Amino acid sequence: MSAKPSRAKKTAKKPAKKAAKPKRTKKRARQVPAEYNMLLTATLCLLALGAVMVFSASSTTRILQNGGLSDSAFYLKRTLLFGSVGLVIMYLAARNGLRVIRELTPLLLGGSIFLLMAVLVAGTEVNGATRWLGSGFLQVQPSELAKVALILYAADLLARKPKRVRSLEGIMPLLLVVGGSSLLIMLQPDMGTTMVIAFSVGAMLIAAGVRPADLGKIGLAIAGLALVMAVVEPYRMARLTSFLNPGTDPGGAGFQAAQAKIALGSGGIAGEGLGNGIQKAFYLPEAHTDMISAVIGEELGFAGITAVVGLFAMFGYAGLKTAQKAKDTYGKLLVAGLTSLVLVQAIINLFAVMGMAPLTGVPLPFVSYGNSSLMATLLAVGLILNVARGGTAKAVRTSTPTRAGKLRVVDGGRSPARERSRSSGARKAKSGGSGGGNRGARRARHGGRRRASG
Repeated sequence: MSAKPSRAKKTAKKPAKKAAKPKRTKKRARQVPAEYNMLLTATLCLLALGAVMVFSASSTTRILQNGGLSDSAFYLKRTLLFGSVGLVIMYLAARNGLRVIRELTPLLLGGSIFLLMAVLVAGTEVNGATRWLGSGFLQVQPSELAKVALILYAADLLARKPKRVRSLEGIMPLLLVVGGSSLLIMLQPDMGTTMVIAFSVGAMLIAAGVRPADLGKIGLAIAGLALVMAVVEPYRMARLTSFLNPGTDPGGAGFQAAQAKIALGSGGIAGEGLGNGIQKAFYLPEAHTDMISAVIGEELGFAGITAVVGLFAMFGYAGLKTAQKAKDTYGKLLVAGLTSLVLVQAIINLFAVMGMAPLTGVPLPFVSYGNSSLMATLLAVGLILNVARGGTAKAVRTSTPTRAGKLRVVDGGRSPARERSRSSGARKAKSGGSGGGNRGARRARHGGRRRASG
């Protein structure tokens, strides 16, 4: 009689063990790499800081220019609206947009080039530059789309045929497309965006393994063209002169750079306090766009600038680690290019505000006001997040397989050619040793037969 209850207890315990197994599988499925969390954290923190600083930098100017009845939150509302659209784009790209984007790369590139040409014909002029299409609420800057499209095209081209990087002729199609697009952007004129494209594509070529001699030739050609462009346009020459000698024209070409330095210096360690800056109200032109770093330095001080630099450093580190862990060559090159695109803009903007580079009008990513720039940058972040989660995008038509090749700069270590030669040498040595051993065994057997017959 006592044995029956014990059997009932044993049978009651078994279903409880089986029900606990699905919970473990769910926990494992939710795990994401640390790089994904770092990228997302840096992006959201910079977006939040940007919304606050855009309102702080633009509200006072709106009231002073248009009177007390003006909408002081005008730029903040537009930033929140287009930032929300950009976050939706980022989410869709992070979930399943990498394969779709790669298939649409020719369409995106062709569309961006068409829009760049349309700007020169029917663009809207603002502050002496024709860079926008449309007016009012629907105003698009095609050069922002072109930056991302060129990175997508470069990653796709170099991943389809990795042997292109072995010669200057192999990468000539890429250089021609990038050069043609840059020329259209220079005609707007917009030298800052052209510099961003040149440095970002250059970083991709380095990651792909282009020979240093070829990189030197490309760099010399770009430097020569940049010098010619600076000499031809008087305003560019004035900016270059004011950068080299800030005291030559402090009330003209050097005014903006001088006021940015005053803003940074007056901020000190902790800043004047959020909203208490003076430079944005009377002295800093376009304080909510490319000069927003100076407003951060004045109101949040050295601590605020350090926090901004730290967030971009976190973004860059996570982007590089994502490129190293990518499953295919296309993912490695794409993440390296898009991460460089964000970091190059941040470096140029911060250096210009600090007086370490000429002013070129490059905005601070995620922080400066700019609807097209914000949405294009969030699209780039979404694609990086997709790769960070293990996403891949196989080419529809390719002549060579696009496996995860070893990129020396991204992955570190020996070059692929040395790895192949080393592995082939090891195989030869192994085959030679085994062949010698087999021949020795055959000779021993033949010698034994001869002795036995003799």
